[in-house]
Amino acid sequence: MQTLDRNDTNTFDAVILGGGAAGLFCAGVSASRGLKVLVIDHGDKLAEKIRISGGGRCNFTNKNMDPRTPHKYFIGENPQFCRSALSKYTPDDFLVLLDRYGIAYHEKHKGQLFCDHSAQDIIDVLIKECTNSVNGTTEIRNPCKVLQVEHINYAKTDNPNAQAYYRLTTHQATVKCRSLIVATGGLSIPQIGASDFGYSIAKQFNLPVVPTRPALVPLTFSGETWAPYAHLSGLSLPVVIGTGHKKSRIEFAEDLLFTHRGLSGPAVLQISSYWDPSDSIDVNLNPDHDLNDVFLQTKKTSKKLLINELSNWVPNRLAQAWTDQKTTLNHPINQVADQALTELAHSLQHWEIKPAGTEGYKKAEVTAGGVSTKELSQQTMESSQKGLYFIGEVVDITGWLGGYNFQWAWSSGFACAQSLPPIGE
Repeated sequence: MQTLDRNDTNTFDAVILGGGAAGLFCAGVSASRGLKVLVIDHGDKLAEKIRISGGGRCNFTNKNMDPRTPHKYFIGENPQFCRSALSKYTPDDFLVLLDRYGIAYHEKHKGQLFCDHSAQDIIDVLIKECTNSVNGTTEIRNPCKVLQVEHINYAKTDNPNAQAYYRLTTHQATVKCRSLIVATGGLSIPQIGASDFGYSIAKQFNLPVVPTRPALVPLTFSGETWAPYAHLSGLSLPVVIGTGHKKSRIEFAEDLLFTHRGLSGPAVLQISSYWDPSDSIDVNLNPDHDLNDVFLQTKKTSKKLLINELSNWVPNRLAQAWTDQKTTLNHPINQVADQALTELAHSLQHWEIKPAGTEGYKKAEVTAGGVSTKELSQQTMESSQKGLYFIGEVVDITGWLGGYNFQWAWSSGFACAQSLPPIGE
């Protein structure tokens, strides 16, 4: 006899845990293939991370991403793992979907695409894709808490029709499925419901999990280190920021934001994913000019205070903070020694400072680490535990700031959905 009955209201071809970007997208594609799908989410609202992303307008992809070179935009034990999924479903493919629904969008910076109106537009599209399918069906249950996950394996019995399946005990009902997809996200932003549930499922089935850490996160500094700069909170300027050495060296040209506790802004969020706690970061506070040459040339013709000349090249508040740290700089520029000007230029264009830590998961946009790709299929996202799939942020694939992580959600969800078998196949 069959162990699964598709006509049972609590039996599904696939159950997806997590009603975020990856989970909802995977559900919509699965339903379009004729599958009977259930999405379970423990939150009161679906896709909260989409709702708050991009300042409420959702930076949903990056049109500059090249699927052939994922190591340029993604980190993890094996960034090349995501190449197959990214090639199957590209940023252009997602734009076709948005165009079909008439969603207006714009490019803001370096290929980053945002909704013209609201991040809710993206959520609405995902929900419509789930519910408007003429082939399959998608049911969404939330808030719904999963209490237990079991794998029922009848494969070793004498019954040739017996079929292995997953049984989930929830506080609403017990459900069964042929395929179980984990799209529970990471630990970032716990105030909107982030949890370690996906990692717990991986560990339950003996799948390795790469240690997690906050990524795309502001950096903090010790009180003594940060005292001269704390009053600069709110100041922003374009910089080049870097960390690492030789082959591990990485740099970003983005905006930097001073905070009461440290540094934030796109530049710091980007570098935070690559920063090693044992290392420093270095910042060029005026990457467009050779300040040493500027200062020495200005000295020949100007009698203004050094801080007044310096304010032509960096924001006035920053110039004040820098000159306040050395009394020898509180003079007209033509009275400051050449060596002091050279040292000033170097300190501004090679500002090396060691973070004490980060603002943690509460301020991190994503979680680095996660379910190891070693036990996942690049083509299908299925794990070595048959019928168990992992997609999106829960996987050890983390992208740059700028729409890359949402594209990973769409692409990994698509690759998974395309491979899911119906009951009985």
